[in-house]
Amino acid sequence: MSEEILINVTPRETRVGVVENGMLQEVHVERASRRGYVGNIYKGRVQRVMPGMQAVFVEIGLERAAFLHASDIVRPTLPEGVEPNGHGNGHVPSISELVHEGQEIVVQVVKDPISTKGARLSAHLSIPSRYLVLLPHAKTLGISARIEDEVERQRLKDVLTPLIGENPLGYIVRTNAEGQSAESLAFDVTYLGKVWRVVQENIARAKVGERVYEELSLPLRSLRDSLNEGIEKVRVDSRETFEKVVKFVHKFMPSLDDRVEHYDGERPIFDLYGAEDEMQRALRKEVPLKSGGYLIVDQTEAMTTIDVNTGGYVGSRNLEETVYRTNLEAAQAAARQLRLRNLGGIIIIDFIDMVDEEHRRQVLRMLEKGLARDHAKTTVYPMSALGLVEMTRKRTTESLERQLCEPCPVCAGRGTMKTAETVTYEIFREITRAVRQFNAEKLLVMASPNVVNRILEDESIAVAELEEFISKSIRFQAEEHYSQEQFDVVLL
Repeated sequence: MSEEILINVTPRETRVGVVENGMLQEVHVERASRRGYVGNIYKGRVQRVMPGMQAVFVEIGLERAAFLHASDIVRPTLPEGVEPNGHGNGHVPSISELVHEGQEIVVQVVKDPISTKGARLSAHLSIPSRYLVLLPHAKTLGISARIEDEVERQRLKDVLTPLIGENPLGYIVRTNAEGQSAESLAFDVTYLGKVWRVVQENIARAKVGERVYEELSLPLRSLRDSLNEGIEKVRVDSRETFEKVVKFVHKFMPSLDDRVEHYDGERPIFDLYGAEDEMQRALRKEVPLKSGGYLIVDQTEAMTTIDVNTGGYVGSRNLEETVYRTNLEAAQAAARQLRLRNLGGIIIIDFIDMVDEEHRRQVLRMLEKGLARDHAKTTVYPMSALGLVEMTRKRTTESLERQLCEPCPVCAGRGTMKTAETVTYEIFREITRAVRQFNAEKLLVMASPNVVNRILEDESIAVAELEEFISKSIRFQAEEHYSQEQFDVVLL
């Protein structure tokens, strides 16, 4: 599989795209005005204790107070796919026993502020490097569950145990460490030790609300987490960022130095593989399938739903075969869309009903296969009798749509608008209400051109009857800048 990383940098925005076999699979956006907070460590102060929720709100200098649950104070939040290695899920004490109002506490952001919710915190710090994750408050050595080869797991333990020695710090071995040399792992242990010493110094002198450790910028973070032997090229369109990337790769991944190149072509880098168009398509609800079917992706506050439709696909055999083929294609497309749109939380996929049990199993298998390359942790549950698949995908940052878009000012995010007919009758009711409350000789109604035209063309008799009923004349004025639902009734 051919895989490349594209890094597009402009003065106020950085975008990183992951392209597999010429198709955009993943995109991350970071804006100078709104950098993410995940991974940052702060010195905070407990603002409010909520015993009923087993949680506290912590002031860390962000716009909204952040949320810290008792379970994130008592036991560490381990990185994705990592075995607990002794961290039990035992009894969690009352939050009031753990912290008190006004207490200073060092915390790390594990989930960015999303919608109206503040950031989610953990008191168990973790600092990642290329191959390891440092857990300063947990004396442990864990290995990613994604490294399945028992021989390799034992080798990594044998290499790291003497490197760590009597070090009171804990480490998690990341998936990237598979097959790496003892020298590379030793470098990471030394690097993380230096970083932790700096963080400790910062904590000692920091004031409440100050950041004591900052996660890497998006380009360097993406390379740390994604650059491996399978990546053919990293193309960077900014000379300044290219130089930073080269230094970073040379320091941490010298064997991959030759994969990084500066892109200075006239054509924008995101146009190379149609990535710009793919991003635009990822903001639409409808996703066309090659067969003629399509998906409808609907992101709501509570969950994301994906509806599968056959559309114009009629197949060449029978209905069951047509449905099966559409669902197979839809499973693959749904897995890609989740990753591309960065959709998280609860996800419901409504496949077309299938009678054959083996077909249902194959579709589920196709979905799981499509999700296998996703870096975010996913959990897929068996298909229900209605053909619904419930799944979850770990969410740490806002979805692509929430990052790039805002609710429509006309419909306020409802996705629908009142018809001109509905607004017309609202105006008539408002006129009746106004003349009962206030004295006026005549009335002026200002509304959108659509509504005014409809009233004058289709409701002229109703207007004449209304004027006779209230014994006042009514004048209508079209306002170009009014939305269809907006109107004003003015008494003159």
